[in-house]
Amino acid sequence: MLQLCIHTIIIDIWSKGKRKMRIAYQYKLRPTKEQAEKIDRTLDMLRCQYNYMLAERFNWWEKNRCAINACPLICYLPELKDQPTRFSQQKSLTQLKADRPWYKEIHSQVLQEVPKRVELAFKRWLKGDSNGKRSGKPRFKGKGQYKTLYGRCMQRPSLSFSSIIL
Repeated sequence: MLQLCIHTIIIDIWSKGKRKMRIAYQYKLRPTKEQAEKIDRTLDMLRCQYNYMLAERFNWWEKNRCAINACPLICYLPELKDQPTRFSQQKSLTQLKADRPWYKEIHSQVLQEVPKRVELAFKRWLKGDSNGKRSGKPRFKGKGQYKTLYGRCMQRPSLSFSSIIL
């Protein structure tokens, strides 16, 4: 169960198309029991969605890969499926919310960050990062392993004397 949450807000200041400055604010949040339960429930739903989307990509990769030296000269090629992309997986989120109404509790932009994380992990595994260094195979997240939620849904946080209002 969530006891203490450290929240970081990063603000980029741009001028003439170039980033001039990055400001980061960090807050320690001590949520109430109900808020902690809601955050835990949200993280668990995001974890399930991450695992589902990662499994979708692994299934596509397994069905469409074939080593060149392992294929016979004459072989039957099954119909190739479209590779799941971040955008195709984001499109499926509207149907997810219709099928599972409890996902409506999560802000849409927070849910849209999950396919972005899956795509980044999958691309780093297949192609590597900008330096060409490949990461290990992405892993499914177990209970309690999905600890971060991203979202650009916050405008400006307003501060009062003793609390932050998001």
